[in-house]
Amino acid sequence: MSAWVLPDHIADVLPSEARHIEELRRGLLDAARAYGYELVMPPLFEHLDSLLTGTGEALDLQTFKLVDQLSGRMLGLRADTTPQVARIDAHLLNRSGVARLCYCGPVVHTRPGRPHATREPLQFGAEIYGHGGREADAEVLQLALQCLGTAEVSGLNLDMADARIVRALLAGVPVDPSALQRVHAALAVKDASELSTLTRDFPGDARDGLLALLDLYGDARVLKEAARVLKPAPAIREALADLEWLSHQVEGISISFDLADLRGYAYYSGMRFAIHAPGASDSLVRGGRYDEVGAVFGRNRPAVGFSLDVKELVGVAARRPLRAAIRAPWSEDAGLRAAIAALRQRGETVVCVLPGHESEIDEFHCDRQLVSASGQWQVQPMRELPEAATK
Repeated sequence: MSAWVLPDHIADVLPSEARHIEELRRGLLDAARAYGYELVMPPLFEHLDSLLTGTGEALDLQTFKLVDQLSGRMLGLRADTTPQVARIDAHLLNRSGVARLCYCGPVVHTRPGRPHATREPLQFGAEIYGHGGREADAEVLQLALQCLGTAEVSGLNLDMADARIVRALLAGVPVDPSALQRVHAALAVKDASELSTLTRDFPGDARDGLLALLDLYGDARVLKEAARVLKPAPAIREALADLEWLSHQVEGISISFDLADLRGYAYYSGMRFAIHAPGASDSLVRGGRYDEVGAVFGRNRPAVGFSLDVKELVGVAARRPLRAAIRAPWSEDAGLRAAIAALRQRGETVVCVLPGHESEIDEFHCDRQLVSASGQWQVQPMRELPEAATK
């Protein structure tokens, strides 16, 4: 095997795609800033016990581990940024009011999340800490849709659920963590046979409610049906009311509900959502409320947010035009160099054509050229190259 062959599901990003990814990254951060979100940059790796505190087995299995050569302690490469941002909010910022934070950086997974997925996503996310009301849920939803609008992705579907419903159905039911995990897995894949077996010793209302969830997916009528067939617990009524209210806070998008959807990491505590788009193999965006994520850091306060993989987003986003540029000859002429420097200072891209490379193609659209006229260097519209120069 050649030494330069990369590991499975790891790839170099070449200029055309890299340009698109970077333009999307900037657009996403600008969209978050327009809503008042502040940028944070957590480290790519940290002590394993800190990185995985309170996150559950799913994230542990996705995390690469290594030994710190300085301290001998175990380190982890982050597989998700949300726990790190929760730590920043709890320990470094420690604000009493609302904190709106966003981030964009690589995460690393031990295994791809699905076939053909990268193990090195570029994760963008935005999170609100300090407000437990559904107003924050609505803002996060609206920002997530704004981000996809920035990427010019159309044909979106918003799918919503709420972790409080399953929690309420299981309240008071003695079930160990491993069995609970199997219940969650059966719900996620809608395996009625497995779920029936796992819940055979559960109280009747809990068992019937969990089995009913398997059919509670579809349009807004699902919420009314859920209110009819599930036990009338206050937490379930509140969750259904919040989902209905949230569905009216977004416009111009198809909305569905799947009350058995429990995919994702273990820290979700309330509303959850996923946004799908044509051409994407899975959801583009996942998010929701995770009020308990900061508890392990000594500060249990409300939190809600979302994240997406910019590398995946670029696969369905509208293609961006090449950046307009000015083509200039290479020369030691002081006047030419001064003219080029002045143009770059004004924000223009000036591509100097090296000798012998006049007809090469690159990642810029040279629609103008710098030419000498009457002893002055001037920017003029690009002329067609002579036929001989294109051969």
